[in-house]
This record gives sequence, C-alpha cells and structure tokens, in this order.
Amino acid sequence: MKNGLVRFGVVVFPGSNCDHDAYQVCKKLLGQDAVFLWHKEHSLQDADVVILPGGFSYGDYLRCGAIARFSPVMQEVTAFAADGGLVIGICNGFQILVEAGLLPGVLLRNDSLRFVCKHVHLRVENAFTPFTGDYAPGEVLTVPIAHGDGNYFVDDRTLRELEEQGRIVFRYCDPQGAVTPEANPNGSLANIAGIVNEAGNVLGMMPHPERASDPLLGHTDGRRLFDSLLNHVMSRVVPHGLGEGAQVHQR
Repeated sequence: MKNGLVRFGVVVFPGSNCDHDAYQVCKKLLGQDAVFLWHKEHSLQDADVVILPGGFSYGDYLRCGAIARFSPVMQEVTAFAADGGLVIGICNGFQILVEAGLLPGVLLRNDSLRFVCKHVHLRVENAFTPFTGDYAPGEVLTVPIAHGDGNYFVDDRTLRELEEQGRIVFRYCDPQGAVTPEANPNGSLANIAGIVNEAGNVLGMMPHPERASDPLLGHTDGRRLFDSLLNHVMSRVVPHGLGEGAQVHQR
C-alpha cells in the first residue's frame, strides 16, 4: 500500500482487451491506486493485488494462455502468489493461471463449439475467501461471460478435492440458484465458474466481474468482488498505535 491506497496491478499481454475495464474499476470506481504491468516486465511495482484480465493473449495460438504463461511477468506473478499475494485471473486470465500451474484443470472449447457472450447467473459457493467476503453464501449474481473456451475440466480426484476443500467459489445456476444443466453456458464440469487454489489466494473465474461493476452498465454484482479484495487488504493493515510490537501486513 502507498499513501493509504491499495495498489492493483493489471497485467497487459499482447491481445488483452479487458485490461482497461479492470483498471477503470480499481482506479475510478474504487478510488484506489492502479498500474498497468506490461508482460515483459520483471516487477509487479509493489502491487497488493494482481489481475490477469480477459482477452486473447497472443491471439490464443496453441491453446488459450499457453504462450502467455511464459511471459517474463508470470515469473513474478508465480512468486507473488507463492508468497501469499492475491491474484485473480478473469476469463483469459483464468486460462493463463491453469496453463501456469497456479490452478488445476484445463479450459476446453465450449461444448456448443460457439463463442458465448451473454449475462449468466452465478451462485456463490464460498463466501469466505478474500474475493467473496462481501457476498452471502448461496447468493445469486448476474455477471456477463464472453468466451469460446470456458469449459472447465479436471479429473475425478481433483474434482473431489475441490469439492471437499471448498475451493469451488462460483457455479453457474438459474435465477433461483438451482445448479442445472440448462444453466450451464459452456459444459463446464459440475457447473464450475470459478475456483481458488489450495491456499485461497489465487482465484480464476470465467465470468467478467469488471463488466458488472459500473451502474452505467446496468449490473453491479461484480463490484463487490473488488470491494471484497479491497476490504481484505485493508483489514490486514494494522493501524498505528495498536500496541507495542504491532506489525503491518500488506498481503
């Protein structure tokens, strides 16, 4: 943190197209500090939270995220995450996280073999992560998706681990919160829309919360994800004068 503001670092790859959306939310809506991190950089510029935005990094050649995971900045993101730093990958960012091994699984082609762009409903499965503290368990959100490769898949053993460890954060559902095949827009296993790593500090999700944050866009359910991150970081900063030996933890 600097001057009392939480710093969000938004990574920019060739082909990113949601970087400015994320920056706008952090800088303009939240009123916090935000910086762009070019993919060739070897520094995260003291970011408290790192965002891997949506888009088509490197044109989605080979596989979505397969080239971006080798960008120099990803070495820093990996080290940052290993040290407990907060990382969120949105859409293409989620694909990059699984390619980099920071999250398990793979994102396959949508079962329709079509690019899907629409608003969907998400059920909050775990409201006790740094990313979801401002949500209620079981709450139903309206958030847009825009992807062609959002079909999340893992093997049976990994799925059991995700379930048992509470690492499935969001599932696709209907407006009433029922998890049904009809509510699944891409064929994702168990209607999974977002997961966290075992430590709980890395989130990957296919829906776009940054596109559901500004009231001008008609939906604001995504805003509270960023508020959750902000509140989590702020809560870990011990105010001056709390007692002898108090320390400030920024992540």
